[in-house]
Amino acid sequence: MTDSLSPQQIQSAERTLAAGTWTITAGAVLFSVLTVTPLVEEVTPAEWAWTAPILPLVVDAAVVIVVRLDAVVARLGGDSGRWPAVLRWMTGLMTLLLNVGNSALKGDQVGVAVHAVAPLLLIVTAEAGLAYRRAINTALERIERSRATEQAEREQRARADREHERQSREQREHTAREHAERLERERADREASERSAEREHAERLERERLDREADMRREQREHDNQVRREAQQREDALRREQQERAERSHPAQPARETAGHAAREAGMAESVNTADAAVNTVVNSTPGVFTKMPESDARSYLRSFREGERTVRQLSEDTGWSIGWVSARVQEAREQEASKAPQVEAMF
Repeated sequence: MTDSLSPQQIQSAERTLAAGTWTITAGAVLFSVLTVTPLVEEVTPAEWAWTAPILPLVVDAAVVIVVRLDAVVARLGGDSGRWPAVLRWMTGLMTLLLNVGNSALKGDQVGVAVHAVAPLLLIVTAEAGLAYRRAINTALERIERSRATEQAEREQRARADREHERQSREQREHTAREHAERLERERADREASERSAEREHAERLERERLDREADMRREQREHDNQVRREAQQREDALRREQQERAERSHPAQPARETAGHAAREAGMAESVNTADAAVNTVVNSTPGVFTKMPESDARSYLRSFREGERTVRQLSEDTGWSIGWVSARVQEAREQEASKAPQVEAMF
């Protein structure tokens, strides 16, 4: 039931109790002074009659002390022991006896009853007020403990909520970091895969290019070898034809033998030059490597081809000499062939 009251309500009830207690105490003290003073004057010498009010004031002061200190001790929740209780009851009995003494000496029972009301009320109020204050103090302590427990529970729940919120926030941050790291790893893996695919593609293209160049060089070498073989075959056929003609022509046998011998020497020279030219062609067909034939070898190489078999540019690339120089040598070879033709006809 007390838990339903607020501390302000309980303090208000305590103030009401204190106000009522002090009102009863003040009334009892005043009534006691007025009642006891005539009794004390009767038993006091005439010259000391003026001291009669001192005794009831002293007794009433003790009553005030008891009431006040009991209120403080009860408010503090302590127990003052036996002597405060003795003082409380002694002052109460003294006040009662002094108030009813005059009426008792006169045998006035009604006066005794009337004058006993204020002291008895003061004694019972002091005891009841003390009990009330202890009960109120106990209730306040219980309420304070309950409120402190509730406050501690609220603080604990608040700490638990804050801890849960912190853990949730850390969990969310951890999840976000893991998600970001996973995305970063996936991006890095994707970029690495793309770079690897690009490198493989570039390497494949480079291999294909190198294979094409190797095929082109091989085809070029095969073509050059085929051209040289055909040229050699034509030269061999020409020499055989010239030799046969020389053998059929008996009157000009010495001259023909001399011509055949010269032709064989020229063919051997051409074969040698052709072999040297083949070496140069193979070397010059290799990417990044180029050599220039000596002039004598270049002239032999140019004479190894018939007119029209290779262009001037191709001969220039094969020998390493300039196009102008190759053109001049081709023209010289053409003029020499033209000058040899009448001599051959004259022989026949």
